[in-house]
Amino acid sequence: MSGHSKWATTKHKKAALDAKRGKLFAKLIKNIEVAARTGGPDPDSNPTLFDAIYKAKKNSVPNDNIERARKRGGGLEAGGAEYQTIMYEGYAPGGVAVLIECLTDNRNRAASEVRVALTRNGGSLADPGSVSYMFHRKGVVVVPKSGTTEDDVMMAALEAGAEEITDLGENFEVVSEAGDLIGVRKSIQDAGIDYESAESSFLPTMQVPLDADGARKVIKLLDALEDSDDVQNVWSNMDVPDTVLAELEEDE
Repeated sequence: MSGHSKWATTKHKKAALDAKRGKLFAKLIKNIEVAARTGGPDPDSNPTLFDAIYKAKKNSVPNDNIERARKRGGGLEAGGAEYQTIMYEGYAPGGVAVLIECLTDNRNRAASEVRVALTRNGGSLADPGSVSYMFHRKGVVVVPKSGTTEDDVMMAALEAGAEEITDLGENFEVVSEAGDLIGVRKSIQDAGIDYESAESSFLPTMQVPLDADGARKVIKLLDALEDSDDVQNVWSNMDVPDTVLAELEEDE
């Protein structure tokens, strides 16, 4: 898991700085709107909304945009779209399994964009259930290393039900059962530890190790999927060893 997580963390950091910033903002705002519609517009009583707003702020989404999305989703302001969540399953080159979460107001458009992104990049759609069994839904809290130690994070997180803490270079990744996510996040907060994000995620139970060429192909496909406005999250079971990761970073 660490190879993929490390790559995802590196990519996410770069994405916030480059031309994809606008797309990232749009996805974070959509998360806020859906969380407010599902659990109400008050972040104090809606932890999913709290985390969606927190992540948006961490990624420098303007407060006005955050507030408007919260009000739209909570029905306090007109103009909210009716988004539905759809999961697609697919394969990337090299037999890598891919889970694609869409948040869309147009089911046909989302399906078409996912299919095109997969087939144009050497992948294919898979039948429902043929890929998802290789992933477990987990809670993931990302904690920056600066200002804390692994022992501090461990003490706060394990007490609240965390299962595993992984060193990702610049961050620690704290994994728990999805149902324990809020408790783990609160425990980390109560310990005075800053965190980057807390969200439900799909983590692979088995992985496919890739060489640099294979990793490039899979990353190209994942980027094409994430380029779709309807695609909210993409998870894969590719494993990128540190030596390959170093080679990929030289491509930048």
